[in-house]
Amino acid sequence: MGVPEEGPARSTTPQPTVVVTTVQSHSTCCPYYHQAVELIGRRWTGAIVSVLIHHRRLRFGEIAAAVPELSDRLLSERMKELEAHGVVVRTVRPGRPVRVEYALTEKGSALAPAVHELECWARRWLA
Repeated sequence: MGVPEEGPARSTTPQPTVVVTTVQSHSTCCPYYHQAVELIGRRWTGAIVSVLIHHRRLRFGEIAAAVPELSDRLLSERMKELEAHGVVVRTVRPGRPVRVEYALTEKGSALAPAVHELECWARRWLA
């Protein structure tokens, strides 16, 4: 029988331990930002807010005329959502016929600079 072959010599010196750490190179999305984008980014909501920024008070029909492709059903739904979130205030004016007007609240008006910047961005990059 032959002599068994020996493999490479093994070192008895302890080898250094390599620790791999993963550094997160990006931050997580701010939940408030995400909530704002989800609210204002809903279909037609940005257009409604933009129209109300450019006009102080509008009746339902005036908003519908300013955003012609928007159905009355969806406009009504979006106005209720914006009112529930405190972005829009609905005012009923007595008389015949009863007049319902919509206007931005202070919270809604605070969106004006962001909407303006988005409009500028859209004209530059989407036109």
